[in-house]
Amino acid sequence: MKNHTKVYLKHFNFTQADWIPCEICGTTAVDIHHIDCRGMGGTTKLDTIENLMAVCRNCHEKFGDKKEHKELLKQLHINVMSYGGNKNNGRSIKKRSSNTV
Repeated sequence: MKNHTKVYLKHFNFTQADWIPCEICGTTAVDIHHIDCRGMGGTTKLDTIENLMAVCRNCHEKFGDKKEHKELLKQLHINVMSYGGNKNNGRSIKKRSSNTV
């Protein structure tokens, strides 16, 4: 498992078996996205919870790594952070059949 995924799961007290909603649309998240991209260097400097958000494949392709959406992604993630993360927002946590995040 990649470090940024571990950081996200640990912060929100998720396990790989938990159902994690996309922070943008609410469907099943399959990626942990860097809001500020790490670039080609592969640095882990930006593997902080403030820079990581769970996203589905469709939203990752539509919004990820596009400058015009960066502020929207930051605001959506701030909203998730303000209520303690997806696991604590009152939605039921479902077990996933595969480890997609």
